[in-house]
Amino acid sequence: MASVRRIFYKYAKCLALIVICTFFAQIIISISFFPSIHDNLLKRNSYNSKSKSDMGDMSARKIIAGVGDDEDYPPKGSHQHNKVVPQLRLEELDFTPTCDIKSREAISAIHRAKSQLCKQQIVNKTCLIQNGNFYPKHLPNYCVSKNLAYGRHLGCYLDEKKLRLLSSYYGNYANINSPTFCLDICVQAGFPYAGVQYSSECFCGEQKPPASAETSDGLCDMNCPGDPSQKCGGYFTMNVYETGLDKFVPQVPQNSNIKEVSVKIVFLLTLNGRALRQVHRLINSLYRTNHYFYIHVDQRQDYLHRKLSKLEKRFTNVRLATKRYSTIWGGASLLKMLLDSMKDIIRLGWKWDYVINLSESDFPIKSLEELEKFLSANKGFNFVKSHGREVQRFIKKQGLDKTFIECETHMWRVGERKLPQGIVIDGGSDWIALSPDFVSYIVANHDELLVGLNVIFKHTLLPAESFFHTVLRNSRFCNTYVDNNLHVTNWKRKLGCKCQYKHVVDWCGCSPNDFRTEDWLRIQNTQNRQLFFARKFEPIINQEIITRVEQFIGFTDHNLISNLDAYWQNLYDVQDLTASTDDSLLTHAESIIRHNAKILAEEGCKIQLQEVIEMNVYKYADVYKGNLILYKALVNNQEAILETWYKPKQHLDLNVKNQDTEYIKFFKVSSDYDQKEMTFRNLGNILGPFSEPVLLYQFSPHIDKNVGNFTVLWLDPAGVVADVNMVHRDENNLTNFIKPNIKQPLLPGVWKVGLFDQTNTVAVTEFLITPLEYFSGKEVTQQEAILIHSGSQNSYKNISFVKPINFIPIHANRLLLAEISNANTKRINSDLMEWIDSLSIEFYNVLGSCILFNDDNVTQTDRVMCGKYKFQQCILSVWSSQSPDPKGFIGKLDKKTGRLNRV
Repeated sequence: MASVRRIFYKYAKCLALIVICTFFAQIIISISFFPSIHDNLLKRNSYNSKSKSDMGDMSARKIIAGVGDDEDYPPKGSHQHNKVVPQLRLEELDFTPTCDIKSREAISAIHRAKSQLCKQQIVNKTCLIQNGNFYPKHLPNYCVSKNLAYGRHLGCYLDEKKLRLLSSYYGNYANINSPTFCLDICVQAGFPYAGVQYSSECFCGEQKPPASAETSDGLCDMNCPGDPSQKCGGYFTMNVYETGLDKFVPQVPQNSNIKEVSVKIVFLLTLNGRALRQVHRLINSLYRTNHYFYIHVDQRQDYLHRKLSKLEKRFTNVRLATKRYSTIWGGASLLKMLLDSMKDIIRLGWKWDYVINLSESDFPIKSLEELEKFLSANKGFNFVKSHGREVQRFIKKQGLDKTFIECETHMWRVGERKLPQGIVIDGGSDWIALSPDFVSYIVANHDELLVGLNVIFKHTLLPAESFFHTVLRNSRFCNTYVDNNLHVTNWKRKLGCKCQYKHVVDWCGCSPNDFRTEDWLRIQNTQNRQLFFARKFEPIINQEIITRVEQFIGFTDHNLISNLDAYWQNLYDVQDLTASTDDSLLTHAESIIRHNAKILAEEGCKIQLQEVIEMNVYKYADVYKGNLILYKALVNNQEAILETWYKPKQHLDLNVKNQDTEYIKFFKVSSDYDQKEMTFRNLGNILGPFSEPVLLYQFSPHIDKNVGNFTVLWLDPAGVVADVNMVHRDENNLTNFIKPNIKQPLLPGVWKVGLFDQTNTVAVTEFLITPLEYFSGKEVTQQEAILIHSGSQNSYKNISFVKPINFIPIHANRLLLAEISNANTKRINSDLMEWIDSLSIEFYNVLGSCILFNDDNVTQTDRVMCGKYKFQQCILSVWSSQSPDPKGFIGKLDKKTGRLNRV
């Protein structure tokens, strides 16, 4: 059989040589008559090129890469020799670069960075990398095989098209393939065997080829394109090598059917946002006196840190991180924060068996007792979740082969890099459960492996998703690896992969969705699996699912909990450091309070605002019920604390064309639109000159199919069209959003947005841009008011179109509106407040007010009369943020069980 194959192979080579010669002769003749400018365009993509040996079902896999800024790449179809070589604009820098920056991506990042400090940091790191000594070229693997040796040649083997010798990975590397190159690829993926075939092909596998397939070395006679002195197999013949790694088999944890439970857990909470009540609810669901809570609150979250710091005084097993980081999605700071937190945990001297990291959007889906039993039975193991993909695809998708530099709370991509040889690359989820021995190793040990990996992952996108996995696979802890992070995650890729993080990362990333009640079956299906947590949960999106989970894991006291279906989330707190959004919130809140004061004055009750304390969103049964403002005031000249409840009015005229035909079901403008959850985070529609309005619309599925495109017009308060958008009704995408191209500051006043078909008005809505009474936390000056309230009409596009009837004002009215807008820019002090109040009253309704007592002796029947108005106590007002909310209350300790009573 082998002799027949050799004869056939010789004839095939001769025939191929004749065909090739004929082909090139024709090419030369064609070139002589038809010279082409595209000669240099033909590049072969080693991953996407088709195997010459007809790989069949082992065809090359598509590499999915992240997408960076458009300017980082030449447009499709551009010619290599015509490509403009990027040049660093030195006049933008107040320093002299130490090298000539060559990376197109680095130059783009330097120009896009705002501060000179960040620009210099990018330049310095890029120069170090260009010198070639920044990243380690090789790192040691402390998890090598005792029987297999790196690079040991096993021989030449016959391969088959339908039954490959090495079937775990295939790649075609037309210009760079060699045994060493292929070995590095297979080591990187963690496979024991590597094989080269047909010159350019690289294979990896887990099983040693059978001895029956071994053949003469003479049949592996093709030179390697990356090293012509070596052979890279032949026609269906493969040179096979050992990588020095054993076949990787993750540990299988035992079931939790043990009698003796002895485990102590550190719950490492990494928190962001303002969902204080949900954090309390999470802690309450996990609290026992024998466990610990180490809490890191993002450096920018003053409110959350201030409120949670009270727990340290109440509970000896709760500690807040003293060193806080401003972390961003995908940032290197995330890994730095986790490692520093783990160092601090070790310094505290706590005796523990596992550290489990959780966020404010995690929640247990099994009882704590079940988790304790499971971990007691599996002490010493380390729980991480691997990506489950081909490693080379994972590297491309994660951007591990790129250099990223974090500064200005942004991850800047600055160029390509080669990962070090000799180690396995792994990664997946950044939610982990680690043993104390492994944690001590990664935070205290400084061997060559860790030193090198720290350099790599300091400049890696999403480093926490790969660092712990990679250390485990290459360290002496490799036999403690469990492919399970104890979590189930609610991935809805069509919704969660929207490039929503481009403002902080030069990459496209995906995030999981929140669990809602319609996802309940997915949680139920985890009952018999070794999963103990789920994410993401956000009560501001859906609280009912959290209540249902509590019942699922054994909470039986819900019938005793008042306000079980209510949820409050903070928007503003007077003790916070001033943020840019606070100017709009504070302006808006004081206007609502003045509006409420006028209402109460009609009842003979005089109130005078002293200070806004808090603002909260109020939801009940997952329905938005309005906003709440808590504030100090003089009530008939006596100091008191009041809370006022109010809600936006609806400003929408649907189906102007024909009330009997529903063209559109939803048409609304607000800000903070969450593409992933398809909802506005700004539930109260509080918009200021520096807001970014978004239009969310939903077409009816019953719309006339003959209807073509729609036009959306944005009309500012002066009657000028600020932007025009075209909308196509897509039956497969009935809900969508539009973010207008309008520069800030927006002109204050009432804006209109209209939707039109070819001849008619379909829908019109209005939204309010509230003028600012405050700027950077202080009352605006005359000069600031003119700058902020003049809008940006000069930046509007020059738009020409047929004017929709009754939407755009006639010329005379536009002149009047422009005159009014110009006069409004000069308003300050009481004149400015009067303008703000006249706008607010048209967009918001006050629903009620309550009064807060500090006297515990006040009975439930007590009321406070103010003129004819009777204030109810806030503690008795079910809508008030001051009413009892036991579901998030960390209560008194039950000495028998060690658990906190929930009520």
